[in-house]
Amino acid sequence: MNGVANLLLAGKSCVGEIAFVDLKAQQRLIRERIESRLKAVLDHGRYIAGPEIDELEEALAARTGAAAAVACASGTDALLIPLLARGVGPGDAVFLPSFTYNATANAVLLTGATPVFADIRPDTFTIDPEDLRLRIEDVRRTGVLRPRAIIPVDLFGAPADYNAIGALASREDLFVLADAAQSFGGRFNNRWVGDLAPATATSFFPGKSLGAYGDAGAMLARSEEDVEKWRSIRWHGTDEHRKISMRVGLNGRMDSFQAAVLLEKLSIFDDELAARRSIAAIYDERLSRIAQPQRQANGGQSGYGYYSIRIENRDAVAESLKLAGVPTAIYYATPLHRMAAFSSYAPAGGLPQTERIAGEIISLPMHPYLSPDQVDYICDAVEAAARQAGR
Repeated sequence: MNGVANLLLAGKSCVGEIAFVDLKAQQRLIRERIESRLKAVLDHGRYIAGPEIDELEEALAARTGAAAAVACASGTDALLIPLLARGVGPGDAVFLPSFTYNATANAVLLTGATPVFADIRPDTFTIDPEDLRLRIEDVRRTGVLRPRAIIPVDLFGAPADYNAIGALASREDLFVLADAAQSFGGRFNNRWVGDLAPATATSFFPGKSLGAYGDAGAMLARSEEDVEKWRSIRWHGTDEHRKISMRVGLNGRMDSFQAAVLLEKLSIFDDELAARRSIAAIYDERLSRIAQPQRQANGGQSGYGYYSIRIENRDAVAESLKLAGVPTAIYYATPLHRMAAFSSYAPAGGLPQTERIAGEIISLPMHPYLSPDQVDYICDAVEAAARQAGR
């Protein structure tokens, strides 16, 4: 029996079962309020475009400082719709990291535009502004595509470097669409995610820090420039009366049930965010000696949708943690440019930092309902697993 298994036997009785994300504990806290909200939807019968949608949009804008929020059916729609509204399409180059979920690239390709993958920084795991600058220069020099937009990805909850990206986008006249699927509750230069770029896409997939009970998403705008187009596109491109098609659109509506759930979860979000930050601080202090926790860009503060570290012998560590009853996840072990669907867009020479980090990254349990004993146990288990893997 290895050292990690011995740790499990010694500590299991005091920590109980550890969840990677604990939606059950959260539901116990607010279930009656959610049920009341859902009953209200059943009573008024407006399952699409119910009053909960307007209420949620107002609450999201107020919470983030955005000029407006537009609810939609998923985080993928939240990426696609702003690109369509800006007329991004064939012949356009859209710059994004390869170290992300496939929805980011899928949204680009669904417009007919071409994804151009940039490398990431080894400390923040988000897009490297200097590599991004070189990719833009290369596209302009080649002349085959028109540089049109940048999609920074706020990975694991950490905002990308919007100072550098914003300056570059302004100089190159590029549209910035923030992929904030994982970073609701994050901040950069004292501004909330949702108010960091002209357009922000976020996801309310159930496992997110603010999650629905099904697929849902939202778009947040710094100005009203594109908001009416977003609302039109999510409803098949129709006019305000939903009778005449004004542009190409899709069925991108959020249903009233999901908005009802999100409203109640939003009411406890700040308390949950404070708990996430406290847990992350303990992880940072305990694990920095044996691993590299994700660092924040200068001026950034994570929303801690996930907590991720780089560690040597990652796969062996993950297996030992499994034996110790600590659930983990490995996100993006295969970067997008190495997947069949996107390999034709892989840059010559690859993406060295992306490929290296993909082999070292691991995410630990991160949710507001971890007990202090569980957090200590997780740290002990990671330390033991790292020692075991290093032998």
